[in-house]
Formats: sequence, C-alpha cells, structure tokens
Amino acid sequence: MADEQGNLKFVIAGVGGAGCNSIMRLKDTSFRQTSFLAINTDKKQLDLISNAKKLLIGKAFTKGLGAGGDPSIGQKAALASEKEIKKELEDADLIFLITGVGGGTGSGASPVIAQIAKENSEALVISFCYFPFKLERARIKKAQSAVAKLSDYSDTLILIEHDKLVNWAENVPINEAFKLADDVAAKAVEGILHTLLEPSLINLDFADLSAITKSKGLGMISYAQDSGPLKVHSLPEKALNNPLLEVDFSKASGALIHLTGDESLRLGDATEICEKITEKLSESASVCWGARIDQNKTDFIEALVLFTGVPSPLLLDPEKYNPNIL
Repeated sequence: MADEQGNLKFVIAGVGGAGCNSIMRLKDTSFRQTSFLAINTDKKQLDLISNAKKLLIGKAFTKGLGAGGDPSIGQKAALASEKEIKKELEDADLIFLITGVGGGTGSGASPVIAQIAKENSEALVISFCYFPFKLERARIKKAQSAVAKLSDYSDTLILIEHDKLVNWAENVPINEAFKLADDVAAKAVEGILHTLLEPSLINLDFADLSAITKSKGLGMISYAQDSGPLKVHSLPEKALNNPLLEVDFSKASGALIHLTGDESLRLGDATEICEKITEKLSESASVCWGARIDQNKTDFIEALVLFTGVPSPLLLDPEKYNPNIL
C-alpha cells in the first residue's frame, strides 16, 4: 500500500455486462495512477471495449460465450481465473468495482473478485451494483443473494436500483435511460477521482475517502445539477429529492459530497450547499467533501452525494426477502 497520495494506485474494474458498459462510458476519461479493467465471460462484449485491459474469465469451460444467467458459472469462472485477477489488482490502494446483479457473471464473479481484492491487496473496495427491476422475479432472487455476498467484501456497496432509475428518467427513451444508468457509476467514479487527483477548490484526500467508506456497508447515491441565479439555493433540495435516494439517509453514518461548478462558484456557496445536504444527519456522522471548478462550463453547478452506512431491505436474508417491500 502506498503511503503518499501521489503514489496511490487506483483500479476501475467493470464485471459482467452492466459493469463493462459502465467502463465503456468512461472511455473519454483519463486519470493518472488509474487503470481500467473489463472482466467478463462474454468475449463478444469484451471485444467492444477499447479503453481498458480485458480479462476473459473461465474461458476453458464457457468458451467465451457467457455464463448463461447462472451465477454458479460466473463464480466458477472467477475462481478459475483467480491468478490473473490477483495480478491485475496487485498493489491497488483503491478499487472501484462496477457490476450488475441478477444475471450470471456479475452475480457470481463479483463477490469472488471483491474477496480477492480484500484478501490479497488490502485495497479499499467501493462497489457500484445495478439492481434489476422488481418485475424480474427470478433475477431478483439471484440479485439479492449476490448483493449479500458482495457486501461482505466491499467497504461500501452502492446500490443503483433500476426501478428508481425509471422514476428519475421516466420520460426518457429506454435506450437513453440505460445509458443514464451507466452514467451514474461513471459520474461517481469520475467525481471521486477528480477531487483526489486534480487541483480543486476543495480537495478530498485518500484518508478522507477511507474515513467515509471503509467498512461502512450499504451506500446510496444521488446526483443533481442546476443553473440560474438561484442554483446554489435549489441544488441541495434537488439532490436530496432524487428518486435514486429513496431511503432514510438521516440514519447514514457518513456522507461524501463532490461539487462541480463554473468559475463563479465560491467557497461560501459550496459550504452552504454541503451544510444543507447534510443538515439531517446525526452529529456523529462523518462528512467529507470536495469542490472543483470546470472552466469549460457556464451557469452550471452539480452535486454528487454518497451516503454510507444506510439501511435497506435489499440486504435482508435472501430466504425471507419479499420484493414487494422495496
């Protein structure tokens, strides 16, 4: 593990179909100290990726044709490729693991990959997990079981539920809605890395990130942007009312906030926004935040908010889980 921020090693790993889609959404992003890794049992999808190192797992028995929706195949594929996975994650300090659950590769391979990360690199593991629609009954059971396993090896596991995404983007064409889903994790990763690695109005350091996310369990995410003369005052309400954040965040143990604004953004504005976003948290909650100026933007401000240590029915015992309570 590196002891200076300038020497830290970051890995962004997309696992399975949804994870690899998010990796492709990051194709225009370049960060120093950061490597991109696409992991899948499906060779066709890996062939579409040009911005990351590709790792085809379990090829001896899947023949590169995918896991067929069977999590046990995804798990076996990851275990069969354990040596290669270890090599790619070696010496990483921070691993962003992006995946979807309910199918075969994401559900089966992601917990194994997260376990390898924790046991062999001692990395901080932040997982972004796409959860299927409630109507997908068989996939829901697979997904809920996978979430429970993945949470065991993730410092923070951030759930992005497709049902809530629909509420957020209900008037958007379906292909655009799924692109928006891919963007959620991509924006979160970009926001965190921007404040870690680039000069900002307020920088976030690795110790801050660790304090908010290490061993915190479930996390939920919100994103909002605004413009106009009242944008500083209206942005907090937009962020807190985002359908992606339909949980009791007042019980969160921590919050991480990343702001991006145009050149008119002032320190006082950023402080006001963060105070309003976190005012319902308990006095014992840990809060860290970063803010940066984007010189290419005008009349613009956005907030990415991550609450950690929040309760959710998605982590109940799989045998007792009822999708109707979501």
